[in-house]
Amino acid sequence: MNQNTKAHLGLLGTNLFFASNYSTVKYFTSNHYAGPFGLNLIRIGVSLILFWILFLFKPVKTRIDKKEILPIIACALMAIALNQMFFIKGLALTFSIHAALLTLITPILITIIAARILKEKLTIEKIIGLLLGVGGAAILITNREASAPGENALLGDFLILLSAIAYTFYFILVKPLMKKYSAIKVMRLVFTFGFFFILPFCTKEFSEITWQIFTFKDWFLLFLLTVPGTFLAYVFNAYGIQKLSASIAGAYIYSQPVFAVAIAMMFLKEPLSFYKIIAAILIFGGVFLSNRKKNAEQKEVN
Repeated sequence: MNQNTKAHLGLLGTNLFFASNYSTVKYFTSNHYAGPFGLNLIRIGVSLILFWILFLFKPVKTRIDKKEILPIIACALMAIALNQMFFIKGLALTFSIHAALLTLITPILITIIAARILKEKLTIEKIIGLLLGVGGAAILITNREASAPGENALLGDFLILLSAIAYTFYFILVKPLMKKYSAIKVMRLVFTFGFFFILPFCTKEFSEITWQIFTFKDWFLLFLLTVPGTFLAYVFNAYGIQKLSASIAGAYIYSQPVFAVAIAMMFLKEPLSFYKIIAAILIFGGVFLSNRKKNAEQKEVN
C-alpha cells in the first residue's frame, strides 16, 4: 500500500472518529454527566499523555527551529483552544444537525484560502467536487429529524461557525510544519501548548463531573471520545495533511455525515432510506472530483 493510499484511508478514519463525537458529546452534556469544557479537558489531556507516551517509544530528536515556535503556538491556539472550545460548547447548545451543517463550510474555506496562501490550484474539478459535496451533505442533514432543542441554538450555531473558521486557519498554518517535521512531533507540541491554553477555562467544569454515577457504558463512551475520537483522529488527520494537499484533506469532511448515518443505523436502528443513498453518492463523488486531478499528476510524477 503506497503512502497516498494510506493518507486517504487515514483521512477517512479521521472523519469516522469525528462523526462519532457528535452523538457522544450530546450524550454527556444532555444528560448532565459532564459540561462541554470539562469533557474538553479530558479529551485534550488524555491525548496529550498518549502523544508523550508515543514519544517515549519512538523519540524524534529533530529540533524545532526557533522561528517556528510561534507558528506552532498559533496552531495550538487555532486547533485546540479556539476550534475545540468553540465546537464542543456550540454543540452542547445547538442541534447536532446545525453543527454538522455549519462544519461543512470548512473545506470551502480551506480551498479558497489554500488557493490564496499556499498557491494550490483551484481547478474546475475541485469547484464541482465542492458543490457536489455540499449538496449531498445538505440533503443528508436537512432530511434528518432534529434532536431535542438546545439551550441557545443561535449562540451554539455562531460558536460552531467560529470553530470552523479557526480550524481552517489551523489547516493552512500546519501544512508547512508537516512538510518539515514529523506529524506526530508537530501534534505533540500543538497539544502541549493547547492544553495550557484551555486549562484555565476548563478546570471548573472538570471538577464538577459526577464520576461516581458513571456506568460501564459511560466509561466506554468516554474512551471513544478521547482515544479514537480525539487522539487517533488528530494523528490520522496530521498524516493526511502531511501527504496530501490542504484542500484534499479538507474535502474529506464531507464523509462525516455519511459515517454519522452509518453509526445511527447500527446503534439507533435507523433505516437506510433513499435520500441517504443519494446523498452518500453525491458526497463521495464530490471527494473524488476534488482530488482526481491531483492523483493523475502524482501518477505522472511517479
